[in-house]
Amino acid sequence: MAQDAQQEAGEPAAGTAAPAGTAAPAGTAAPAGTAAPAGTAAPAGTAATADEIRHWVGQFLATHDPAAMPPGEFLRARFDAGLAWVHYPPGFGGMGAPRALQAVADAEFAAAGAPSNHPERIGIGLGMAAPTILTFGTDEQRTRWLRPLWTGEEVWCQLFSEPGAGSDLAGLATRAVRDGDDWVVTGQKVWTSQAHRARWAIMVARSDPDVAKHRGLTYFACDMTVPGVEVRPLRQLTGEAEFNEVFLSEVRIPDAHRLGAVGDGWRVAMTTLMSERVAIGGVALPREGGMIASAARTWRDRPDLRTPGLHDRLLRLWVEAEVARLASERLRQELAAGHPGPEGSAAKLVFARLNQEISGFEVELAGQQGLLYDDWTMHRPESANFFGRGPGYRYLRARGNSIEGGTSEVLRNIIAERVLGLPAEIRMDKDVPWKELPR
Repeated sequence: MAQDAQQEAGEPAAGTAAPAGTAAPAGTAAPAGTAAPAGTAAPAGTAATADEIRHWVGQFLATHDPAAMPPGEFLRARFDAGLAWVHYPPGFGGMGAPRALQAVADAEFAAAGAPSNHPERIGIGLGMAAPTILTFGTDEQRTRWLRPLWTGEEVWCQLFSEPGAGSDLAGLATRAVRDGDDWVVTGQKVWTSQAHRARWAIMVARSDPDVAKHRGLTYFACDMTVPGVEVRPLRQLTGEAEFNEVFLSEVRIPDAHRLGAVGDGWRVAMTTLMSERVAIGGVALPREGGMIASAARTWRDRPDLRTPGLHDRLLRLWVEAEVARLASERLRQELAAGHPGPEGSAAKLVFARLNQEISGFEVELAGQQGLLYDDWTMHRPESANFFGRGPGYRYLRARGNSIEGGTSEVLRNIIAERVLGLPAEIRMDKDVPWKELPR
C-alpha cells in the first residue's frame, strides 16, 4: 500500500495529466543502444495483436530459458525485448502496444515458469513512480530509472504526506532551495511505505513560498541512500511497522533528478495520485476474490456460525463486491483505451468501504474467536498481506484503507466536482501566497 498522499478537492485541475502508461508519449523514441533484440519484439509503431504478442513472447522464450537463466538476467532481457510493460514506448521496456495486451504477455510468461519481478514488493515503483517518470522524465531519466525499477533491483517509495499536510497535500512545508546545480531539501515526510527498503523516492517539495500553495511545488526523485535521509518506523494498530516517517536534513538532490518544470510539481503529483488510485481500486480480481473470499469461505466451512441475519448481510456484501469488481474491470478497460480520469477515485472509495464492512462482518461471524489476535510481534513487512493473517488483522488493517491513497472524504469531493459536475467547494486560500497561510 502506498502512503497517505492525497489530492485536495478544489485544487486547480487545468493541465492535469492522465496517468502515464495509458499511451506512449507522442514522439518518444528508443534511446540509442537500447532497442529490443531483433526478432523478439514488435517493430516500433506496430499495432500489435494478442496473437502477435504470443508469437513474440514465444520467440523470446526460445532464446531465453527461464529455467537456465538467473532471474535478474532474465528480467533484464525481457525488459530490453520490450516485453516488460508492452504499452510503454520502445526502448523503455515496451513496444507501444495497447495496454490491454499486457495481460496476454504476463500469462504467456507465467505459463512458461518465468521469474516474477514481485510486484507486491515494488508496487509503488510500478504503479506510481514509473507512470510519472514516463510522462515527465527525460530520456536520460527514463533510461536510468525504468529498467531497474521494473526488474525490482531498485525499490521506490513515495515522499508526499507530511504531519501537517495529508489531505491538504498542497500545504506541504518541506523546502527545496536551489544551490547551483543542486537543490537542498529539508523537512519531514510521513506514512511512507517501503522507505526502509527503498533506493529511490518520488517527492514533492516547496520550491517557492511566495506564490500560492499549488504553484510553488517542484517534483523530484530523491536518492534514499545519500547523507541527510533518516528513516524511522511507525508502528501501527496491527502491531506492524508497515509505514515510516522520513526526516530530510539538508539533503542535496541534483537538478538532473527533477521531474517536470520548476514550480510544476502539483501537476506532476496529480499524475502520480491518479495512477495510485487506479492501482489501489482497480486491481483485477476473479469472482469472489479479494476480501469477500475469506468471509465466504468461513461461511461455507462453518455452518454452525450461520444465522439468518448474518446470511442477509453476507449476500448484500457479496453482491456489492461483485458490482465493485465489474466496475473495476470497466475502469481498466477505459484505462487500456487511453481514457483514464477521476473515476479511479470512486473505485478506491468503494474498495475502502467494502474492505471495512466485510472485515467487520468476518469478525462478527467468528464470534468469540473473532476477539483473538494472531500475532502482535513488531516487524516491518514488505507489503500489506490481508489474506495471510486472521480476521482480527484484516479488521484492524482495513481501518487504514479509508485514509491511505486519499481519504474517503477527499475522494467524495473529487467525485462530486469532477464526475458529477457539482459546484466546487468555496476556497479562500487558493490565491494566497503559501507563506501567508496560517499553519
